[in-house]
Amino acid sequence: MRLDFDLDRVRLGEGPTPVRELAELGAEGGRAPVWIKDDGAYSDLGGNKARKLEWLLGDAARRGKRTILTGGALGTNHGLATALFGRRHGMRTVLVLVPQPDTAHVRRQLERLRETGAELHFPRGVRRAYLLAAWLFVARTSPPLDFPYFLPPGGSVPLGCVGYVEAADELRAQVESGELPEPSHIVVALGSGGTAAGLAAGLKLAGLRSRLVCVLVNDLTRVDATTVARLARRTLRLLDRHGADVEDVEISPEEIDVVPGWLGAGYGHSTPEATGAIELLADRAGLTLEPVYTGKAMAALLGLNRRGAFGEGPVLYWHTYTAPKEAPTRDPAAPGREAQQADATHPAAPGREAEEAAGR
Repeated sequence: MRLDFDLDRVRLGEGPTPVRELAELGAEGGRAPVWIKDDGAYSDLGGNKARKLEWLLGDAARRGKRTILTGGALGTNHGLATALFGRRHGMRTVLVLVPQPDTAHVRRQLERLRETGAELHFPRGVRRAYLLAAWLFVARTSPPLDFPYFLPPGGSVPLGCVGYVEAADELRAQVESGELPEPSHIVVALGSGGTAAGLAAGLKLAGLRSRLVCVLVNDLTRVDATTVARLARRTLRLLDRHGADVEDVEISPEEIDVVPGWLGAGYGHSTPEATGAIELLADRAGLTLEPVYTGKAMAALLGLNRRGAFGEGPVLYWHTYTAPKEAPTRDPAAPGREAQQADATHPAAPGREAEEAAGR
């Protein structure tokens, strides 16, 4: 089998995640039949993020790491999942969080982040975030040279993408078993690019002909068809080095559609279309979307499908969000808020340590 390879893994979720037709959308769904793969069901914590973290934390555990350094925006799902899963496996998480629009969703996420006991830092912008992360990488190193395990935002590195190579093969098995027809198109949110790159590589390996449509939701860093294809090729090279049969697989940017017209004012800003999609899916399908990623992805799918962009379809919406449980995430042994950064006056305000590290 092509996906036989020797990489370390810690199990954080369980598949296959369910697929079903969203027939209840009716005419509002558009021309082609709309299906969903509910990948948020993969794990009770972090949803689709668990697929990447299984391999990333597996590697961190193999290396004996006890500190994870990563980051994202204030409402980061990746950061929350890393903190929660890392805690389960005895690892401390240090998070560098850049500003995003202040919404109720972001405030809830930030409170959950605080409750995990993660160490939080708040630089004022992306450039300062990278400077601060570099400083923290050195400052949180334990002797002798026990560096933290560094994860780029979203875990979008080849090892993390392996989770979505496997997810695509999971979809292949579901198509072959008759659970759903082979999609003509697969629509997914495009943030840091790891999910899309893993799917691009995995769909090729699985022999599925589905066209990948990536809805751009991020303008903090450059992500386009070229960067997604490049990350997919790097993922294939990683798998090749670890025993997978990938020699005849090639991926070009022309095989990936990136749709930029649904971003709105920028990352983290909701749009009327996203709000409409959130309300429609909640009302008709009982599905929870959020305004940063999945609301925009679904809005794009509905808008494009109403214009006939997917032909006869079917089109598959790859759902990447798990609505967080309302149960508290605080670790009883975690430090209280007073032991974290002195940022209680405003969620986006940096603490003194963060300011000094960023050269303020």
